[in-house]
Amino acid sequence: MDIEKPSNKTAGKPIQCRAAIATAPGEPLVIDEVIVDPPNSHEVRVRIICTSLCHSDVTFWKMKDFPAVFPRILGHEAIGVVESVGENVDGVVEGDVVIPHFLADCTECVGCRSKKGNLCSAFPFKISPWMPRDQTSRFKDLRGETIHHFVSVSSFSEYTVLDIAHVVKVDPTVPPNRACLLSCGVSTGVGAAWRTANVEVGSTVVIFGLGSIGLAV
Repeated sequence: MDIEKPSNKTAGKPIQCRAAIATAPGEPLVIDEVIVDPPNSHEVRVRIICTSLCHSDVTFWKMKDFPAVFPRILGHEAIGVVESVGENVDGVVEGDVVIPHFLADCTECVGCRSKKGNLCSAFPFKISPWMPRDQTSRFKDLRGETIHHFVSVSSFSEYTVLDIAHVVKVDPTVPPNRACLLSCGVSTGVGAAWRTANVEVGSTVVIFGLGSIGLAV
């Protein structure tokens, strides 16, 4: 994968870029310019290389009632390059290739330290319109109005800000159009087979539906 190195000229400054914004339930997404703030403490700003569409994105695009909120930048299956990092960030640096994940991994709580999985108790899963630590947004339109986040990812934007608990560093040689599926579809399929159904070598299985989840089993 040919990766363009991030420019330190943008670190610590707002970035203006394009995003696909959900403005109302079921209405076509609007491609518009947005402002993406610099990362705060424990956050990274990522340039999205590739993102895919999950049925959950469609569900919340159509949803009329809470936890739906508009305007919002959807998307949660992606791969990108770290453009800049905030304070108190370990494990990734500018230029690293990462995938976002909507289930946090704080690395410290009982759930995240368990070998069974990482159902984080420090940052439990929420369909939140905000960043997880301070309940604010890093997106706004050119008028300064807030644009909301989606499951701590919001990958339908050229740049997004992620909490470090929602970031995994990956091999930069992995094809981006495949790596982006690891964020949700592939991990869901693998988890269903490995963790829930306890599929073993030699097992006979039947798969109903061959989307990204079914193909990952």
